[in-house]
Order: sequence, then C-alpha cells, then structure tokens
Amino acid sequence: MSTLQTEQHGFKAHSDGDWENRAPIQTRSDRFKSTNLADFPEVTGREVNWKFTPVAQLKDLLSGDLQGGVLPSEIGEAEGVTVTTIPMDSELVGRAGIPEDQAAANAWGQAQVAQHILLTSPERQTVTVRRTALTATATAAHTVIETAPQAEGLVIIENTGSANLTENLEIVVGAGSNLTVVSIQEWDADAHHLASHNVTVGRDANLQHIVVSLGGKVVRINPSVHLDEQGANGECYGAYFADAGQHLEHQVYMDHNAPRTRSRVAYKGALQGEGAHAVWIGDVLIRRVAAGTDSYEENRNLTLTEGTRTDSIPNLEIETGDIEGAGHASTTGRFDEEHIFYLQSRGISEDEARKLVVRGFLIDVIQRIGNEQIENRLQQAIEAELEQSVLA
Repeated sequence: MSTLQTEQHGFKAHSDGDWENRAPIQTRSDRFKSTNLADFPEVTGREVNWKFTPVAQLKDLLSGDLQGGVLPSEIGEAEGVTVTTIPMDSELVGRAGIPEDQAAANAWGQAQVAQHILLTSPERQTVTVRRTALTATATAAHTVIETAPQAEGLVIIENTGSANLTENLEIVVGAGSNLTVVSIQEWDADAHHLASHNVTVGRDANLQHIVVSLGGKVVRINPSVHLDEQGANGECYGAYFADAGQHLEHQVYMDHNAPRTRSRVAYKGALQGEGAHAVWIGDVLIRRVAAGTDSYEENRNLTLTEGTRTDSIPNLEIETGDIEGAGHASTTGRFDEEHIFYLQSRGISEDEARKLVVRGFLIDVIQRIGNEQIENRLQQAIEAELEQSVLA
C-alpha cells in the first residue's frame, strides 16, 4: 500500500468551511467594520471579542428589534454648548468610527436619530447628561460629542435606573481642544448595557476618557480612541466594582495613527461574591507613521472573596522602532499583607484597614474626574459597596 503524499499538507479546505476567508486578523486595525447589521455573522460567543461575554443574555440587543428615537435624558445647559437632534445620515455622524461588532451595528441601524452635543467655549464648561427614564425595552441610541478647536469641556453621562440599551457614542476632539468625557454606570441590578465609544483626537488636542462601572447585570463599555493627528494625547481611565453575579467588561483600543502622540490607559477594579466577573482587554496599536509615540497601559484587579473571575488581557502592537516608549502591565490578586500590617501598626483594625486599601485603590481613578460633587457621590457609592461586603 502506497503512503506517498502527493499534495501539500494543509492545502485542502478545513471541514468547517469558508477556508479561504478565515485567515486570522493580523492587527487590531484589520477588524471588520460596517454600519449594516446583516454584514455581521451571528454571535456565538466563540469570537475573539465576545468570548468572555454572556451573549445568551443579550440576544435582543445583538440582533433583535430595538426602540429608536431620542433617548430620554436630561442635558444641562452651559455657555457655548448646543444640543441638537440630527438624522443618522448627517455628515456629522460616523466621523469618529463605525461599528466593529454586531451590537453596535444593530444600534446604528435602529437609532433613527442622533443627539449632537457641541462645545465651543474656550472656558471650561461642564455638561451633565442624566439618563434615568429608560425601561426594560430593548433600546438603541446614538450620541455625538464634539469640541470646536481650542474649546474646553467636561461631559458627564450618568446612567441610573433600569435599562436594556445598546448604543454608539462618538467623540470628536477638535484641534487644540481639551475634553474630558465621563461615563458612569450605576444601573439597577437587572440592567443590560452595551456601548461602543469611538473617538478621534485632533492635532495637539487632549482627551481624558473615564469609565466608572458600579451597577448593572451586564455592562460592556468599549472605548476606541484614534490619535489621528500629530501631538494628540489620549488618556483612558476606569474604575469598577463587581458584585456576585455581575458582569462588568471593558475593551479599550488605543490607536496611534500620527507622529508624536501620547496615550495612557489605567483601569482598576475590585470584585466580591460568587460569580462576580470582570473583563478587561487593552489593545494598543502604534502604526508605522506614529514616530515618537509614548504609550503605556495597565489593568489592576483586587479580588476580595473567593468565587470571582477576572480576565485581563493587555495587547501591544508596534509597527515602528522610532518611539519614545511603550509598555503594558496586568495584575490580579488579593490584598497586599504588608499594606494591611502597616495600617494595623498605626492602630487601625484589620477590617477597616482592608476597606481603606480598597477605597484608595479605586478613588485614585475617580479623583481624575474634576467635578467635586460627582467625585464625592461616587466615593459614597463605593463606601456603600464596602459596607455590604464581607469586609464590613
């Protein structure tokens, strides 16, 4: 019997089909994008960007019918700030990026309209967007936040109450402007919230993007920041506290697409209770054109009890050797006993020492918001979490 092999090993198509189109994505920027839901295959949970997400709980947001229109919210007034409703086919929509996943494409196709928030004042203005009137109805939303050149602003999005929401948030940071956008998730315990935040940062402009996730059954916030002009600076910070049965997920993409750009990414989370699950994926891409880049990303997780799960995956792609620096770090663990011992040596009880460590761990991010009232309220929310924890 002849065993001579006449064909190259691996030359035939695999049994799973579509062999010619299944080449792995070589870089983060190659991920497929479309505003059309039909262009995306059905989500199975095996995809690289969905494999940690409880997709079975999210079928209506991924591919079901959604309620569109103007999202019920209260938007504060400020000098040099205009809020308008624009159609989805407006030239103002799509400048910061288009969907990379099915949930975002479903929201794009059914949002019907977008809210456009434009900040033009050179003096720092604060705009608060309060969302308190959503329901369990599957809902789509689209928001565009934009700063004119040289403008200064702080936009705070407060999410509370019930929700079953999938949305796209676009952020357009004009040349020389400084913008901080804060997204706070304090949803009710049964809420589902999927959000794609696409950002483009102009020449010599600065963006600070802060996510605080405390409430909700399933929360998935994915910021994609594109440093598209020379001298652009992007900073992404996050704080989260996952309780039993709660899934909090953040996928951050920092795209250096111009010379002498700078980025910092730092997310910190605490977890307690059976089934508490936190996911953080950090992608940094330094393109060939991004000479002089300075970049660093990190994720730190503090597990307070048994039965929690953390998935923390930093990724760094560098296409040029002409950079100032780039690095990443990820840690997950229990309390540092040296810190606890030090506090106890100062007369603080062990339980209070552990709570102090958690406070300091998370408040380091919250203090970056730059609004004392919001910072104090979030610190109180963390205190409430700690009072209900096993540390109390």
